[in-house]
Amino acid sequence: MTKIEKILIANRGEIAVRVMKTARKMGIKSVAVYSDADRKALHVRMADEAVHIGPSPAVESYLVIDKILAACQSSGADAVHPGYGFLSENPEFARRLKQEGIIFIGPTPESMEAMGLKDAAKKLMEKAGVPVTPGYHGTDQDAKLLKTKAGEIGYPVLIKAVAGGGGKGMRKVDVAADFDDALKSCMREAKSSFGDGRVLIEKYILSPRHIEVQVFG
Repeated sequence: MTKIEKILIANRGEIAVRVMKTARKMGIKSVAVYSDADRKALHVRMADEAVHIGPSPAVESYLVIDKILAACQSSGADAVHPGYGFLSENPEFARRLKQEGIIFIGPTPESMEAMGLKDAAKKLMEKAGVPVTPGYHGTDQDAKLLKTKAGEIGYPVLIKAVAGGGGKGMRKVDVAADFDDALKSCMREAKSSFGDGRVLIEKYILSPRHIEVQVFG
């Protein structure tokens, strides 16, 4: 098993700080990346090294694979921890790191392609006969079609970013009159946060019971 000497955290804020604290306890050096807006952020000050990766918008910094790879190469990091959000569920990112001989601390690209995107995950579950929340997770992203599908599903509905995570990219819609604005807002947030503006529509479940099983392998 390859020993990790230096880890780059491809994220910011609280999650980056937590990873750095753990790395320090393990005797592993940490590299922070930061945009213009995060130049004086805590995770930048805590890291052993910090690499500037561009302007404040995430789509021009934290979501740009080439910039993260360049930061790895300039810092000599031999592993990347993606945190959550941003590129954490991007199979192409994991694949590019592997090609460069850099360890990706997360799932394989193949696993992410199967389960990382919500629409692909739901299709896989349907194929396996697993019940899923009623909704629309097709590839056609026409606004009129999505609104029609929402009406067929029945309000209230939940608009979700296909590539979303961490609670971002979701909008509850109670009536059809609010759908258009909610859709635009959700797509805009999805694009800026995840670099992917696609969405799916689900029936909003009232008073759900959340059961989650963590599998580590």
